[in-house]
Amino acid sequence: MSRIKVLQPDLRNKIAAGEVIERPASVVKELIENSIDACSTDIMIEVINGGKHRISVSDNGTGMDSEDISLAFQRHATSKLLHEADLFNIKTLGFRGEALPAIASVSKITVTTKTEGTSAGLLLELRGGELKEKKEVPRSQGTSITVNDLFYNTPARKKFLKSTTTELYHIIDAVTRTALAHWDIGFGLKTDHHLTMELPKASGIRERIIQIYGKAFSDELSEVTTAGEDMSLHAFVSNCTNFRNSKTHQFIFVNRRPVKDPSVAHAVYKAFEGVLPQDKHPVFFVFIETDPSRVDFNVHPAKREIRFADKESVYRFVRGALHEAVRTDRTEYTKHFTEPVRTIPGETPASYIPLSPSPFSVHKHFVSENLEFQYKPSLPYIYLGDTFVAVAGKGGLTIVDHHAAHERILFEKLLKTKDIQSVQLLFPKQVRLSAKEHAALLEYSEVLKSFGIDIEDFGQHSIIIRSLPAELDTPGIDSMMSDIALALIEGRAALQSVRENLAALIACHSSIRGKEILAREEISSLLDALEKTEHPDQCPHGRPTRLFYSLNDLNKLFKRK
Repeated sequence: MSRIKVLQPDLRNKIAAGEVIERPASVVKELIENSIDACSTDIMIEVINGGKHRISVSDNGTGMDSEDISLAFQRHATSKLLHEADLFNIKTLGFRGEALPAIASVSKITVTTKTEGTSAGLLLELRGGELKEKKEVPRSQGTSITVNDLFYNTPARKKFLKSTTTELYHIIDAVTRTALAHWDIGFGLKTDHHLTMELPKASGIRERIIQIYGKAFSDELSEVTTAGEDMSLHAFVSNCTNFRNSKTHQFIFVNRRPVKDPSVAHAVYKAFEGVLPQDKHPVFFVFIETDPSRVDFNVHPAKREIRFADKESVYRFVRGALHEAVRTDRTEYTKHFTEPVRTIPGETPASYIPLSPSPFSVHKHFVSENLEFQYKPSLPYIYLGDTFVAVAGKGGLTIVDHHAAHERILFEKLLKTKDIQSVQLLFPKQVRLSAKEHAALLEYSEVLKSFGIDIEDFGQHSIIIRSLPAELDTPGIDSMMSDIALALIEGRAALQSVRENLAALIACHSSIRGKEILAREEISSLLDALEKTEHPDQCPHGRPTRLFYSLNDLNKLFKRK
């Protein structure tokens, strides 16, 4: 008797669903793409319990007639491919004919739809992929699909879903990516009956970025537009002072489809070579338009990955276009690294106002570009560039990264101090964020308050900051709050992890930066405080704070016995 069996249709459908539908956000993505392909100009998404209980997507598109609505839930049924050649000339978002039957096989689904010119709409109900009811109903033109109890009949899949908040974050990401690619369509997102995102039709990509992230975020992006023989590029990328601690704000779109492509991402990083600080990442929105026959969208069941016919030419095109865009900023930025070595003067400049030598009160004194220092051998400290300080003593030479050292000091202080001193802002600061970042900050508002950051919800993805830790300055607060929100999201596993991530971010943003030259007393205070920390040799991110070369090490380096 043969051991090989043909799988039953129900099991085949559930396996297919596993390839296409990973989580509620996958359902949202597929349904939105269908709405876009149906020429919709307004799309509303509603989710309950992070999409685990209910997902509804409504549009004003072309709708479906009686025959179409019946075929739409059969596997490999599609209106977007007719011939084999169409596979290599994809111009729509959905084309496999797998999404709707896959979703229906693992949920309870209701569809209402109406085409132009028909007197009544149609309603279709399915449970686990089986038709339960089909009838006429009144409605306006367009389609609404409601997905209830996702994975109700596959409990093994359902138990792998994450918390409601985490699943909601993924849904917000899916809506955000699609809305960025299709700025000429209006989008709305309601979560648990509350309006989370409202994005009217925009005049262009820049306006859509402002709608999602705010004007302050947009103002820090440089716009790049260029065209080649067989492709064009429209991008918004970091200027050379706007780098982030994570890769969250990085988007690639090919023919208005959000995709992941390591080669294109690498080309962007290559364009910033020599400018991008270590452990920092650029913000970028890269939109590539090319002949559909030159790109394969059929690589991944969920259509996340693509394959270019000539990957190298795309890489060179993106790198070259962005390299030109950042060249001017690059020149200004690299000036900071080509100035002569500077040393600490014997006497404090008149502009320096000394502070008490508290180990946690490091003065942020900026030295004028025109101020020259002369080396004096009697001084124990020598600045090497703008960040490193050479310290002689203890039988050798210690080179300190004063930014990393200050990070370690502040990090441990923030974790150990119960009542962190905060400063009430004379003029409360309004900060606009993405929907995901806004939700994260509000969720952890009490944790933020324990670190001296007092915020209030201002609506429309904005918060009001009432107070900040004494160590923090208000310049750059928009990007800092965005980084803090992402750190909170990444550290959701445990409260201690959240607190450590938050402390590391605040310490990073609070610590002294390059171009901030410290006086001799301040360096002494900084080094004394570093010695008192539990882990003085590393910053919170694991980078060295100091390197020590003994006399023996130096003898070896100079090849002396």
